[in-house]
Amino acid sequence: MKKTILACLILTGCAANSGVVQMGEDRYMVSRQAATGFSGAGTLKAEALKEAGDHCRMLGRILVVNKVSEAQPPFILGNYPKADVEFSCVPRAAS
Repeated sequence: MKKTILACLILTGCAANSGVVQMGEDRYMVSRQAATGFSGAGTLKAEALKEAGDHCRMLGRILVVNKVSEAQPPFILGNYPKADVEFSCVPRAAS
């Protein structure tokens, strides 16, 4: 039982989340990677898109997705599910 819990903690700790990284004026990137090949990439992409949207809302701007990249199966030997979202936060149109 203790070995199972330890293995889960180690694998969970290996997952990567870049947070929002600024790539230029009003251009950003978010990267998510799973710790194993057992999770689906769809959840990673959804989490990255949500983080991007939250960031733009915090700035009072609108999210524009420029590019989404995902790792392709088979998810073995270090090729784990990964999603990268490049986006811009643009000003809201004046009413």
